[in-house]
Amino acid sequence: MAVGSPTTTRDSYVPRLSFRQTVGTAFVALCMAGTMVGIVFLAFLLTDVWTDGNHFLRWEFLQNFPSRFPERAGFQSALWGSLWLIGTTAILAFPIGVGAAIYLEEYARKNFVTRIIQINISNLAGVPSIVFGLLGLQIFVRGTIGIGPSVGGGFGRSIIAGGATMALLILPIVIVAAQESIKAVPPSLREASYGVGATRWQTVWHHVLPQAFPGILTGTILALSRAIGETAPLIMIGALTFVAFRPESPLDPFTVMPIQVYNWVSRPQTDFHDLAATGIIVLLVVLLSMNALAVFLRQWTGRRYGR
Repeated sequence: MAVGSPTTTRDSYVPRLSFRQTVGTAFVALCMAGTMVGIVFLAFLLTDVWTDGNHFLRWEFLQNFPSRFPERAGFQSALWGSLWLIGTTAILAFPIGVGAAIYLEEYARKNFVTRIIQINISNLAGVPSIVFGLLGLQIFVRGTIGIGPSVGGGFGRSIIAGGATMALLILPIVIVAAQESIKAVPPSLREASYGVGATRWQTVWHHVLPQAFPGILTGTILALSRAIGETAPLIMIGALTFVAFRPESPLDPFTVMPIQVYNWVSRPQTDFHDLAATGIIVLLVVLLSMNALAVFLRQWTGRRYGR
């Protein structure tokens, strides 16, 4: 013990149990109050949306196309456009994101270059979505990088352009979620695989990925849940606000549920505001279904692969 340092003895120690318990109780109460504020506002919002939109919530609403007459207006084109968009986004983002995560965690050397790549991936997750919309407009819609001639003319204002833009938006989230899931696999599993003569790819494919798959799948579905509610990037690339047909191919024009809701809200008639509330209900049902699917797949794959 250093000379002159204070010495703590049993007689000089003051436990102050009542004060510490009071502080702990106050902290718990503060946390519960913060939670209740969020729950109360969410309940108020859901109640208001349900009150305004429940009388339009019928099967015809999902079968009809948008119309200038509120009683004939429906959500079919927006619902199918969202499904097409999310499907295209998943096809593009999932293999690229998981492949990048596998390379960074299992193959890339830990050096200055990989650190720079990792920092940029983390920073991209916080970039405003409108920036991705500008990037998608330039590259996927117009087919140019901003200088020089157009490369192939672009895809125009089509589903594949929107899906590629949204894939860029969620790609950092998918990569980070996949990396964390791969990191969670015990190193002893890899060492045991190498010990019996397996190659690195065999180890990754047969042992690492099955163990990491529940977390990868959950992160991907939650990222897609974010993409389905985005509006700004799609408005930037030219998604239509009024579509009276159902998309039949990835090259067709499209609209999505948030844009259709925005279109109805911007109209002055009260009935269209109620239609927007009905559209919000449908959008919330789709979002909750995707989140429930993520939970189910995580539990199912976890049981299957012993996690």
